[in-house]
Amino acid sequence: MSDLASTFSRRADIDPGPLGVALLLIVAGALYLAQTVSAVQAALYVVGALLGIALYHAAFGFTSAWRVFIADGRGAGLRAQMLMLAVGVALFFPALASGTLFGHPVTGLVSPAGTSVVVGAFIFGLGMQLGGGCASGTLYTVGGGSTRMIVTLIAFVAGSVVATAHMPFWTALPSLPAISLVKTLGAAPALILNWAFFALIAAATVVIEKRRHGRLVAAHTQPPHTSPWLHGPWPLVAGAIALAVLNFATLALSGRPWGITSAFALWGAKAASAFGVDVAHWAYWTSKPNAAALAAPISHDVTSVMDIGIVIGAMAAAALAGRYAPVWRVPLRSLLAAVVGGLLLGYGARLAYGCNIGAYFSGIVSGSLHGWVWVVAAFFGNVLGTRLRPLFGLEVERVAPTAC
Repeated sequence: MSDLASTFSRRADIDPGPLGVALLLIVAGALYLAQTVSAVQAALYVVGALLGIALYHAAFGFTSAWRVFIADGRGAGLRAQMLMLAVGVALFFPALASGTLFGHPVTGLVSPAGTSVVVGAFIFGLGMQLGGGCASGTLYTVGGGSTRMIVTLIAFVAGSVVATAHMPFWTALPSLPAISLVKTLGAAPALILNWAFFALIAAATVVIEKRRHGRLVAAHTQPPHTSPWLHGPWPLVAGAIALAVLNFATLALSGRPWGITSAFALWGAKAASAFGVDVAHWAYWTSKPNAAALAAPISHDVTSVMDIGIVIGAMAAAALAGRYAPVWRVPLRSLLAAVVGGLLLGYGARLAYGCNIGAYFSGIVSGSLHGWVWVVAAFFGNVLGTRLRPLFGLEVERVAPTAC
């Protein structure tokens, strides 16, 4: 999902200080939420922390995976994403078809598929490559100690709240209604159709990679710790399965799938309100759920709580891996790309009803047509973003065609 995810440094000892702080924050945060909000909210916070650990230890990259495929034809990351989605739909579709899970009502993230999704996803894809990460990637790399990604995150929040001011314009443009493939086709046909698409995409990456390199390029490896499952690194396959299962846990606990970027818009709106901007009267914030979120404390917002959990979980994972070492000197061009990329990420995510998690991952496992529209538009945005990266002094990873 990010530049940090593209490589691992060699094995180092555990960083006890950051690890202790992270574990204390996880325990204290869970206890606080259990007492002031609910046990379910505390559990979702812990799920967020587990997502952060999985994302960091598996270096599960959306941004880097798309970039190396676009620039160099390597498809291991995309194949891992297809596995994640295949497991996800197998878990989600039966529950969404019945409307209940463990006796509680559940619903998917199903949104209209229209102009705003196409434009927003393209903008988001461009922002992924300039900002150096997607939504989940920004959070877990911030937690892992990336100071550059703090800049991306701040710009991400700013772009998100600006987009909420413009939403009436975008939502008025031509659009299909919200279409659920699960409801339209039924759970079994929708499942088979999605699995066929995932298999087709995975097969295409194999063909393209073999044509480019003559064989499938082996992933970069490093000597693991004594306990690799605790300290990392994890195989991409393990990361894919962990993310699918933890997203399903989110559905079971909150009644809806995992999302990320609605919290960024909320944080930006609360910050703007603190500086005297009357965001409460913007059309986006007058809808009942958004107005309630704006009026309530951050601790009551599921997405915010899970986002914070991701950051802290990634901090724990980085400390366990011995790689928590923030670097405070960042080249000016790279900082500029972080600002521009973050603004594009935030603006695009709101227009597209979500990011690589809320629209792509959770959208597709919800059976939403808009999730597939998002993928196509975001891919072309990534193509342009990959070509623009060198202008900002950012790397585009390539290997020799004969690499094994």
